[in-house]
Amino acid sequence: MPGLPDDARAAVRAPSPDCPVEIALGALRGRWTTLVLRELLRGPHTYSELAAALPALSDKVLTDRLGQLVADGVAHRDRTAGWPSTVRYELTERGRALGPVLQSLWDWGAATAGHRGTAPPGTSVE
Repeated sequence: MPGLPDDARAAVRAPSPDCPVEIALGALRGRWTTLVLRELLRGPHTYSELAAALPALSDKVLTDRLGQLVADGVAHRDRTAGWPSTVRYELTERGRALGPVLQSLWDWGAATAGHRGTAPPGTSVE
């Protein structure tokens, strides 16, 4: 069937933490995560640069999202020595691999934005 992987893990009957889709969705969890990722896809940023790029994002949530991305191996936190020290965040190879995923999500959302609550063209809701 198109769109379904030929993998035994795709035949599960309940959500599983080792499901590749659940792993990918877990990396994107939380409001603002995709916007923080977008900024990091543009290149390494300091905390202050990220805060300036996303002014409506609270410091608490930014700190939480960056910690989540680092813990998930999606971003790397690099602290340079000196006074004052500088902390920069950048995506790991795993994080950069999320770029096409975000683009696909964007494309799907853009194509279906006018169809909220209805089935996308060419499909039916049963």
